[in-house]
Amino acid sequence: MGEYEAITFQRRGQVGVLTLNSQDRLNAISRAMMRDVPAALAAARADDAVRAVVVTGAGRGFCAGADLTTAAIGQARAPEPANAEERLDEMGWVGRWATMWASFDKPVIGAINGVAAGAGLSTAVACDVRIGSEHARFKSVFIERNLSPDSGLSFFLPRIVGYAAAADMIFTSRTIGADEALRLGLLNRLVGADDLLDAAVAYGEEMAQWPPLALRMSKRVLQHNQEVGLAEALSYETMGLSFSRKATHDSQESIAAFREKRKGVYTGT
Repeated sequence: MGEYEAITFQRRGQVGVLTLNSQDRLNAISRAMMRDVPAALAAARADDAVRAVVVTGAGRGFCAGADLTTAAIGQARAPEPANAEERLDEMGWVGRWATMWASFDKPVIGAINGVAAGAGLSTAVACDVRIGSEHARFKSVFIERNLSPDSGLSFFLPRIVGYAAAADMIFTSRTIGADEALRLGLLNRLVGADDLLDAAVAYGEEMAQWPPLALRMSKRVLQHNQEVGLAEALSYETMGLSFSRKATHDSQESIAAFREKRKGVYTGT
């Protein structure tokens, strides 16, 4: 998948594991990470052998937000734009970071091994699902820095926990522990710290066992239909079905596997 400065990426079976790897800064988002993560996701998207991706943090933190050692607190919370394209981008790095996760059309599983704060919380909630250990912690932080939410937090968080719970987290900036996160729906599953990465990969394999085109189309349909009325949702579902059925081998294999009471072997064709 290439060499990276601020992350690692490895494939375990059909699941890619993307690890934010700046342990000395609790995996805060640096310019190197802003470069490495999109590159790794682009490679994972193009690789048909990767059917789901786990995102986690090295060491004791998931992601502590933006790396403020390279940012001006209260301003863009990121380094100065590197080129003209970045200077002309109205959304800035926070917009690119959020849309990067939203546009990735394979399942993304957040393996929350420690604190997820600020833009790290935004990253966690941008994942499709989250599995965490007892060390998982979630904290908005933005208001403590005289900031309103960014990097997609105001979009993703209330869609997961509801408006009132999101407002509670953002307006108070209190820390949400693993047990409360599970109750709120911030975590889908809770496992022991020693088992977290293996459990996250197994979670990905649960998804990866199914026809890959149908899996990717399911994510697209689910995302799209969060924002539309019933009629458009039904229309988009119909379009999704037509794309999924283009994988004729997998369509036939799914029927055969059902009839023969066996696990299907799917190729995406």
